[in-house]
Amino acid sequence: MTRPRRTKRYGVKSAPYLFLAPAALLFLLFFALPIGYALLLSLRRTEVKGLGLGRGAREEVWAGLANYADALTDSELLHGALRILGYGAIVVPVMLGLALLFALLLDSDRVRLRGFTRLAIFLPYAVPGVVAALMWGFLYLPTVSPFHYLLERAGLPQPDLLDGGPLYVALANIAVWGGTGFNMIVIYTALRAIPAEVFEAARLDGCSPWQIAVRIKIPMVAPSLVLTFFFSIIATLQVFSEPTTLKPLTNSLSTTWSPLMKVYQDAFVNNDIHAAAAQAVIIAAATLALSFGFLRAANSRTGEPRTSNSRTGSPRTSNSRTKQGA
Repeated sequence: MTRPRRTKRYGVKSAPYLFLAPAALLFLLFFALPIGYALLLSLRRTEVKGLGLGRGAREEVWAGLANYADALTDSELLHGALRILGYGAIVVPVMLGLALLFALLLDSDRVRLRGFTRLAIFLPYAVPGVVAALMWGFLYLPTVSPFHYLLERAGLPQPDLLDGGPLYVALANIAVWGGTGFNMIVIYTALRAIPAEVFEAARLDGCSPWQIAVRIKIPMVAPSLVLTFFFSIIATLQVFSEPTTLKPLTNSLSTTWSPLMKVYQDAFVNNDIHAAAAQAVIIAAATLALSFGFLRAANSRTGEPRTSNSRTGSPRTSNSRTKQGA
């Protein structure tokens, strides 16, 4: 009696690759290929022959690393990077400090209308950045701002927030107003995942609410703070819509105020796509270096094992608290 021949189940083995194919295709089309094309553009430049008129007057040639050398020595790009550092020095500490404060207050048992308060804090994050910049821009203008009118009636000085040093505060205020709610939700979610038994044991040991917040809650949500800080650094280095939207309202904002504005100016105004590509690659590399450097430093300081629970920074959901009104 002969045994039936076993047929190889190619369909089962190839099923994972079939499911991954759409994601891989989209990754190649909308991520890998654009990055590769930007790298190719950054290594070329346009040569103009004669007066630059007629067919063949402009020709793309290989430039090597010349565009990168020009970008690294460009004073406008360097000044824009310094302005972004000053802007981020205001935005990141204030935004994360307020997010942590609001999350701790919402996690308190004495807070009423927790759901409404959480939604009210998070709602500005749903407003598009251009709309938020326009709204705050008109509130900053002395001729139409109700705040300037009230200060004038009260006989108080009326600061011009769209000129000089206060401009950094005005731009930072827009980012803080729009980003605090998102970071608060991340930290608050981590707080809600802490088991209630931890706080009950702390209360039995005589800890006050302030001691519980400082010595228990904040250390246990440290991974969430690292994550929000990581996102805030990336968002700060990529600031573009706020200064671009406020630019028509003030002369203190140049067309190259931020690095991304400089890239836009070179690419679509000066028609130098090759220099813009090199600058974009440098900005992306600097963002990756700062982000991963910060994550590496944060992981080395915590010294926690890289397990699934340590990455999330919270216990499993089955052990989390269930409070009324959360």
